[in-house]
Amino acid sequence: MIGQTTTPLYAQEVVSGLAVNPAYQNQNAVLSKGNEGEITLHLPFFEDFSTTKVNTDQLKWPANAVFINADFPYLPPNHHAATFDVLDGQGKVYENASIRPFIADMLESALIRLDSVFEPTQQSLSPADSVYFSFYYQPQGRGDKPESHDSLVLQFGYPNGELEFDFIDSTKVWVDDYLLANNIDSIFPLDTLYAPFGCDTNLYWISNRILTWGDEVTLPCDSVFKPAVNWETVWAMPGMSLDSFYFYNQAYFKQVLIPVTDTSYFNERFQFRFYNYGSISDNTLPSNRSNVDQWNIDLIRLDRNRSKADTSYPMISFSERAPSFLRRYQAMPYKQYRSDPTNAVKPSIELFITNLDNVTHNTTYEYSVKQIAGNQYFDYYGGNCNLDPFSTNGFQTCETGCGAAHACPNIQSLFSLDFDRDSTSYQITHYVSDSTYQPPLVDSITYQQGFYNYFAYDDGTPELGYGLEPAGAHMAVQFKMVVPDTLKGVQMLFNRTLNNTNNKFFDIVVWKDNNGMPGEEVYRLVRQRPQWSDNMYEFHLYEFPDPVIMNGIFYIGLMQEEMGSINIGFDAALDNSQYNFYRSDDQWRNSIIPGSIMLRPVVGASYYIDIPEVDNPEEFVLNCYPNPAQNYVQLSLTGLVPDHQTKILFYDVTGRVVHEQNWQDKISISGFKKGLLFVQIIHQNRPVATQKLVITP
Repeated sequence: MIGQTTTPLYAQEVVSGLAVNPAYQNQNAVLSKGNEGEITLHLPFFEDFSTTKVNTDQLKWPANAVFINADFPYLPPNHHAATFDVLDGQGKVYENASIRPFIADMLESALIRLDSVFEPTQQSLSPADSVYFSFYYQPQGRGDKPESHDSLVLQFGYPNGELEFDFIDSTKVWVDDYLLANNIDSIFPLDTLYAPFGCDTNLYWISNRILTWGDEVTLPCDSVFKPAVNWETVWAMPGMSLDSFYFYNQAYFKQVLIPVTDTSYFNERFQFRFYNYGSISDNTLPSNRSNVDQWNIDLIRLDRNRSKADTSYPMISFSERAPSFLRRYQAMPYKQYRSDPTNAVKPSIELFITNLDNVTHNTTYEYSVKQIAGNQYFDYYGGNCNLDPFSTNGFQTCETGCGAAHACPNIQSLFSLDFDRDSTSYQITHYVSDSTYQPPLVDSITYQQGFYNYFAYDDGTPELGYGLEPAGAHMAVQFKMVVPDTLKGVQMLFNRTLNNTNNKFFDIVVWKDNNGMPGEEVYRLVRQRPQWSDNMYEFHLYEFPDPVIMNGIFYIGLMQEEMGSINIGFDAALDNSQYNFYRSDDQWRNSIIPGSIMLRPVVGASYYIDIPEVDNPEEFVLNCYPNPAQNYVQLSLTGLVPDHQTKILFYDVTGRVVHEQNWQDKISISGFKKGLLFVQIIHQNRPVATQKLVITP
């Protein structure tokens, strides 16, 4: 638990860790296949985590449970880093988590050829080739500080000449063969099926269901072994707070360089791995037993012809995620924006641009703003400016001159005022480059600016969890409507804790304003509980049976009915504490913990939230007919030929997936709930087209 603030006799704000960490998909790597069909990487090995989302490149990292993100690391060398915590691959606190340090997350590399290099010509490697391993690391970041008895560990691995069990291989067989051989018609639960001919016939499977003619079953076939690995610890660091880390190093990330000199490592099966020791709070605060002890790692590099002075790399990049163009919110209702666009948009934004090289680069900066499924487009060109090395000058500054044009660009235009739309969104892309360098140095970051039907202070990632003590305490978040609108409910994101100990009752409350503080209570939805999803960072919509008409400043929040932190998501990257309030008596107090409570009021005529954005809406067009439809819907897709990997998702108006299947051009909808749905096409793991569909009785 971090950031705990105690005020005698008053309510106590508490922040603790989050609990979400699911997996995603792969990218490419420089590789070859060994004699056993294993993937083997070649030098140079480089990973900056900037081209992956949520999880790692499985070709480089076959064994991992780390979280790739741009939110937990604070001012990293480039956007995105690998975060280590106490969550497993399913996003839950490890079952063996305890108050004593335990091994939690692990990031293990694929096999790497350290016996030879292959470019420009093949030649052997040895310690004489001056091979160095380097990386940047940071404790805590925006999350929870690892305690001094926690640690981050780096190990190098090499084969020891022995074999160890890896897994049981399997094979699919037709049940018909067993039925014929035994002159029977069915196989029943608890019947034993032995591995078929050609496999290890000592292996067997006990049936858990009835099987008959035409069924197929997967049976164990053989035990698979792999070369055993000796793992040697080459570096470790005890936990500490980010403030202490900065005090000792005068930097928020520190680079470590390790020479690879042991001849045992110079073979065709070299590996390395990071892992962290974590610990959670004891049972005296069960609802705080959530995700804690974060470490961040970035820019991992393994190559030859290096030295201990080789601390630079020809790379220019953005640090931190792209910012919102809105003055107060990350997202807001389109109706509210249209009513006061000038005050809704910032005059300028701030970016963190870095040069990791040891020489100055003359860079160009620009951004573009493109409306999703719309016509508006505007851009900004910041010209050229010298970007000095970060090691000597830090980030590009916003002082007068060309630096301001890059690091603090003006917002060139207001967003469009489309009165025929109830929502819209924009893709904002920032570019920085040095085209004179060969090969050119380029980096980009993207922000999705949403005008949906909710207000959001947060960016969607809960680095921490928020709660109050004691029972009966209230928390409230301030919002402002420029024109009257209907408050239909509230979206909230709750973190999981060990054994879901924060599953406590709470009331949702709405207040009017009273001179900058919550005033008269106007609505209360009683006896609610946290709702969780298996999907990453998914909000739950608490609908109001009786919609509330609001105008001007209003507040929405919770009253905890029980002791213990409720652990609602808390975005530590965006400080909106001036809009957060709490109380346990008759006096409201402004929050003193920087961050944003992940609570989003939903307004407007419907409960429609939003669905994942389409990357390139102008390229592909989805048509649904008939529309409205009753029994079936015919789909056609312009600009794309669907294949076996193309999927169709049906969303309801709350953004929940109600049906998912592989591509078909004709789909029966007779069992679907009547009303408005959104049909989205997913191709190569990205949304490419979306269309509304009305289903009639």
